[in-house]
Amino acid sequence: MGAADVVPGVSGGTIAFISGIYEELLGSIRACTPLALVSLFRDGPRIFWRRINGTFLSVLFSGILFSVATLARLIAYLLDHQPLLLWSFFFGLIVASILFIWRQLRRKGIWEYVFLLLGLCAALVSAFSPSVQLEPTMPIVFGAGMLAICAMILPGISGSFILLLLGMYSVILGAVSAANFSLLAIFALGCAAGLMLFSHLLSWLLSRFHGPTLSVLTGFLMGSLVMVWPWRESVMAVDEDHAVGLHLLSPAQYAQVLGEAQLPATLGLMLVGFILVLLLEYAGGRRTTPC
Repeated sequence: MGAADVVPGVSGGTIAFISGIYEELLGSIRACTPLALVSLFRDGPRIFWRRINGTFLSVLFSGILFSVATLARLIAYLLDHQPLLLWSFFFGLIVASILFIWRQLRRKGIWEYVFLLLGLCAALVSAFSPSVQLEPTMPIVFGAGMLAICAMILPGISGSFILLLLGMYSVILGAVSAANFSLLAIFALGCAAGLMLFSHLLSWLLSRFHGPTLSVLTGFLMGSLVMVWPWRESVMAVDEDHAVGLHLLSPAQYAQVLGEAQLPATLGLMLVGFILVLLLEYAGGRRTTPC
């Protein structure tokens, strides 16, 4: 999840979903309430730890933090020097994820397709929205953390892409690389606040409207394929400081405009990403659950 969250256009929520831990993750986060803190003093650490599913959360978030800390520079390097290969891998991963989630819906009526279309449109709007450049003040960094973490736990909606639209992606990635703990602490507080608020809403939607919610999430994933399409050209602002949009190309157009399309390698990595989803599903012990 940490590796996926670092890449703009890829969601850690996608990894959580296909590995079979998504609803347990939401339920565990939702359990971290002030009442749980009261139980720490009333019932003791053991009851508190069990109530918040502490072992699961500590292992998961330590893995995310370790991955972000160790892979931030590698991902930045690949985005600069091997973007085709990186995007291709995640493209294959997301295609398989779409099939994985959609096939769990046994009943596919008109409303499921309506919500699928709504999710697809929302993802496409965010993909083609022009980016802005915000000053990294304390309130802005805190608010960016709240928005990004909400997107990070939604399959198909990338928190890193939200940061990119806000002009905060390079700021946060630079803070990780430079170990700027004061800025990262503010960002982490925003993430914690957003996570607590949004996890309750998403858990409620999954419990009350499981089928339509899965349809929307599948639409998000379908729309996110635009964000990770390997052969693309960034549309730059007038000052050439940051990208304001994407121009999607065919492999042939890419070869004419930007250089070699690397078709064998890109198609091979798409297949690797696709197969990885199948392995994650198998490792997670998932069985198709009709909705």
